[in-house]
Amino acid sequence: MKHKLMKLPLVEYFFITLGSAFMAIGIGVFLVDAKVVPGGVSGISIAIHYLSNNTIPIGLLIWIFNIPIYFWGIKELGKQFGVRTFYAFTLSSFFIDFFRGDIPGFSFIKLQELPTIQVLLTHDFFFLIFIASFLIGAGLGIIFKFKGTTGGVDVIAAILQKKYGIKTGVAMMSIDFFVVLLAGFVIEYKHLSIEKPTLLLMFYAIFLIFMSGRIVDMLIDGFDYARSAMIISDKYDEIGKAIIENMSRGATAIKTRGLYRNVEREVIMTVVTLKELGKLTELIQSIDPDAFVVINNVHEVLGDGFRRRI
Repeated sequence: MKHKLMKLPLVEYFFITLGSAFMAIGIGVFLVDAKVVPGGVSGISIAIHYLSNNTIPIGLLIWIFNIPIYFWGIKELGKQFGVRTFYAFTLSSFFIDFFRGDIPGFSFIKLQELPTIQVLLTHDFFFLIFIASFLIGAGLGIIFKFKGTTGGVDVIAAILQKKYGIKTGVAMMSIDFFVVLLAGFVIEYKHLSIEKPTLLLMFYAIFLIFMSGRIVDMLIDGFDYARSAMIISDKYDEIGKAIIENMSRGATAIKTRGLYRNVEREVIMTVVTLKELGKLTELIQSIDPDAFVVINNVHEVLGDGFRRRI
């Protein structure tokens, strides 16, 4: 047991590394040349990269901006961010410059110049942004899932909530919107957008932020892969036995009192997979057509008969 516990942090750092790589590919390979700027520190860094005529590496800028934010977060919020946060934003910054060939000695890499990326950029722009959204959302979701953060806007939003009572979601949305506006101004000022209007690129950026956020939520909360059912019926004992015997699923009886008729009965609670939901409802209907059934989404189930999430 002790040996397994010692290995756990290594697994977490492996997945944080993987998440940082996904995020870096999404930003550095797919977005920079598309002139679609994500929110937060990454977006500000890309805007400055454009202003510098692409001379200052984006990853380096992200790392420089994150350093004071990181120490500010430690001062205001305590050491809750820890080593994982520093590791995550340092690695993602490195990977962005690495994949773009901006690290000395690795200029031959330049994944953004791959034929596939160029074809997407020219002929399937929407799919390019969709892939970037997925990679960024998946990367962030993996990092968050394994107790890391990427610093930046997350830290600023947490500080604003603590000091001024501003909701985290509102703070992050406001900062991201400001960054998109700033990037749009830079793109227009530098005449970087030739084929697509700057306003359209800003709409793509908002779509990117929304989609990546949804993917983060799905990775953290999990996809709906099971359903829980609360079954209220006078034939609760028969239904419970049928679930156990016919479906090989567990069922729990909860003593309750119905206020409408002031009748005490047991409510059956069970959890089934999506594939089994139809069979469950048919079974209940066959025993008691008047049964009252409440079905809820389940993001994760720990126990026999269900696969465990990472």
